[in-house]
Amino acid sequence: MASKTFTVDLNKPLVFQVGHLGEAYNKWVHQPIVSKEGPRFFGNDFLEMLTRTVWWVIPLVWLPVISWLVSVSLSRGLTPSDVASCLAAGVFIWSLLEYTLHRFLFHMETRSYWGNTLHYLLHGCHHKHPMDGLRLVFPPAATAILSVPLWVVIRLTSTPAVAPALFGGGLLGYVMYDVTHYYLHHGKPTSGLSQNLKRYHLNHHFRIQSQGFGITSPLWDRAFGTYPSTKPIQENK
Repeated sequence: MASKTFTVDLNKPLVFQVGHLGEAYNKWVHQPIVSKEGPRFFGNDFLEMLTRTVWWVIPLVWLPVISWLVSVSLSRGLTPSDVASCLAAGVFIWSLLEYTLHRFLFHMETRSYWGNTLHYLLHGCHHKHPMDGLRLVFPPAATAILSVPLWVVIRLTSTPAVAPALFGGGLLGYVMYDVTHYYLHHGKPTSGLSQNLKRYHLNHHFRIQSQGFGITSPLWDRAFGTYPSTKPIQENK
């Protein structure tokens, strides 16, 4: 049973501490620490290394994979315009998946030791330390594992020619998401769409964490009623 008085020691590896917070975890993880210096996750140096990923690794790893998937669809008879349509459809599918995962998986409430621990590894760490630039994008190995169910669904519901390009579109949407997400935290837009997206996303981190689940677009937040209000939050007295 988790101790209600447990206190996390930020000077020690965090991953195996946060589970002890029990029901207090959800409140703790949504009280951000704004620092570019990220915490240590594990005592083991190899495990610690696996948790850190520089942003440019994402396009470096996945754009060649997407290109290969496109070439497979072309070799199976799809025209370039067909491939372009499949890529666009895949990006659209990803946009909905991005919203759904962020809202229902990344923001699920946990209380058990292992529930808290896994949630912290998956997304809680990002809300606790939102400016940690080395834990902002998904490590490629984790992405590869998590993408397997999407590939299986696409392969079962589309033709052998369409499936690679459609899956490639989903991966392209993911790459756009991760790179955009990094930029919204560490870039310095001065005007236009990028500035609005940055304000919209940082609002999710520092003001209303139960709304604003889109990263690359507020489309699905508007569609499902989770677009955050611009009105000041009224505190309960």
